[in-house]
Amino acid sequence: MIKSMTGYGTASFDSGTTKYTVEIKSLNSKFLELSLRIPKNFSDKEFQLRTECNKQIERGKVNLSINVEKTDATVKAAGINTQLLKQYFDQLKAVSIDLNEPSGNLLQLALGLPDVVRFDEDSVSEEEWKIVEKTFQQALKNFQQFRADEGIVLEQDAKYRIGLILNNLKAIEVEEPKRVPVIRERLNQFLADAVGREIVDQNRLEQELIYYIDKLDITEEKTRLITHCNYFLETLQSADANGKKLGFISQEIGREINTIGSKANDAGIQKLVVGMKEELEKIKEQLLNVL
Repeated sequence: MIKSMTGYGTASFDSGTTKYTVEIKSLNSKFLELSLRIPKNFSDKEFQLRTECNKQIERGKVNLSINVEKTDATVKAAGINTQLLKQYFDQLKAVSIDLNEPSGNLLQLALGLPDVVRFDEDSVSEEEWKIVEKTFQQALKNFQQFRADEGIVLEQDAKYRIGLILNNLKAIEVEEPKRVPVIRERLNQFLADAVGREIVDQNRLEQELIYYIDKLDITEEKTRLITHCNYFLETLQSADANGKKLGFISQEIGREINTIGSKANDAGIQKLVVGMKEELEKIKEQLLNVL
């Protein structure tokens, strides 16, 4: 069963004094592009988080965020680097005088500059990390379930469109035998108009017709197209992540459809081939989002 690369999962835990929230989002990408947004005091756990994401998520443009919100009075007060604040303020005041601009909000601007306000962050205890890790695993489980649910939709759509391609192939098989009499009549009429019917060597004409019609034979292409479509459907059911493999198979399907179109020499068959190409393009678009 295939999975979508688009996914979303979230989980939270409230200990009474602290609320932990983990959120995972992903979009399609050829490789794993992982972006982490975690509290500074969890930075030593980043490698562990990345390793787990590499193992379970595999591919996609992924955003992982961990939010820790204190819900009681245990929040540590912020500290102000007064020396740095004064330096920022003096510099801003000097610039405002040079530019002849009002200096009413300089203190507010200075407070917002880097490293002026510092929060006293505690190191993460083993007990706290276990809570966050458990919450992360739950969010990851919800994320994977979302991907699986989306994969079911993609799988059903791909099956439906492969079915349409095979239906068009059956219609081509009905139209195909009608080509020979039309080609024969067209060549006979052309020769009759060009040189006269009585001059034409019928034996030679039959030989040329056999050679020409053999060049337009699409039996091999039809057989290979059916084989590729069946292989595509089998791969959809595989337990492995097969987005790239399905992409390669769809390319082979496209080659056979194109060859049938180039050999068609019939407006009705060409119309059916165009329909097949249209369905295949829709399949390829969907495969861009398959893991």
